[in-house]
Amino acid sequence: MTAVRQDAWSPDDDLILAEVTLRHIREGSTQLAAFEEVGQRIARTSAACGFRWNSCVRKRYDEAIGIAKQQRQKRNYLKKQGIPPAQAEKLASSDEGETAKPDLVTAESLSMEAVIRYLRQWKNTVQDLTRQVRALEKELKEKEEALAELKEANEKLSKEVNEVQTDYRVVNDDYKALIRIMDRARRLAFLAEEPDEEKTRFKMDANGNLERIE
Repeated sequence: MTAVRQDAWSPDDDLILAEVTLRHIREGSTQLAAFEEVGQRIARTSAACGFRWNSCVRKRYDEAIGIAKQQRQKRNYLKKQGIPPAQAEKLASSDEGETAKPDLVTAESLSMEAVIRYLRQWKNTVQDLTRQVRALEKELKEKEEALAELKEANEKLSKEVNEVQTDYRVVNDDYKALIRIMDRARRLAFLAEEPDEEKTRFKMDANGNLERIE
């Protein structure tokens, strides 16, 4: 079990506490996990680290905490958009190199570095989103052009179908009229032949019987 140190906190201890806690906030982890990591690094209990953070150190890093939370929100947003975790991590966080020597870093300089990192990350994010928007606009334009071509083809086919239907009705009417004419001509021809067939004459013989006259 880690021993509890009774000596006062040094500026280096405060800096490590701030650096680790801000990183955990940025990555969406818990402050408890950050305090445990700091405790292992500086040989203090996580409770002592938490007390020191809440009572003293946190007040000096309000701006940096806000930026870290924004980075966490941006990382979560990128993940929800389907961006691979590795790429989301890259877009949401700057290169996480080693912090400068503790005796040369102050709260003001750390906040300024965080602001610079955030602005660079946001610039990269904007560039990526701009490229995605352009790609989507290009795809939309292609879809609209394809839709316009399909509409034009549909109108052309509809016009051809209407013309074919019109021609069919005309031909069908002509066919029916022709059938009626042929039927009438057939009836007239039958009536014209029927009297000739009925011209047979008869005469009565001496016995009173009818004889057909050829």
